[in-house]
Amino acid sequence: MMSDRLTLDDVRFFGQHGVTAAERTVGAWFSVDVELRLDLASAAVSDDLKTTVDYGAVARRIVEIGTGQRVNLIERLAGLIVEALLREFPAREVCVRVRKLTPPLDGLVGTPGVELRRMRS
Repeated sequence: MMSDRLTLDDVRFFGQHGVTAAERTVGAWFSVDVELRLDLASAAVSDDLKTTVDYGAVARRIVEIGTGQRVNLIERLAGLIVEALLREFPAREVCVRVRKLTPPLDGLVGTPGVELRRMRS
C-alpha cells in the first residue's frame, strides 16, 4: 500500500452553487482540500518537478471547476473535482473535501462540507 501523499489545503474560490435563490444570486466562498496518493520517491531524490505533480496546476484546475458551471450540490462539485483530478493527474487515489464557507442561509450554524475519495480503476 502506497503511503505517499501530496496534499493541498484551503484552495478558495467564489461560486454561485446551491439550491436556493440566495445561493445562486449572492454566492458563497468555497474551500477545497485535496489529497493525491502517488509515489513521490523519485521527487524526494531528484528535486525535479517533472517527477511529481505540480500542485499549482492542481489548484488552478480546482478553481477552474469551482468557478465554471453552476451546480446545485456540493456533492456534485466535489465529484467534478475528484473525477477531473483522477483523469488529469497520475494519482492512484484522490480525496477531495469541499466546504461552503459563507452559505447565505438563514439560521445555519457551522460550515457544510463533503468528502469524496475515489481510486483509479
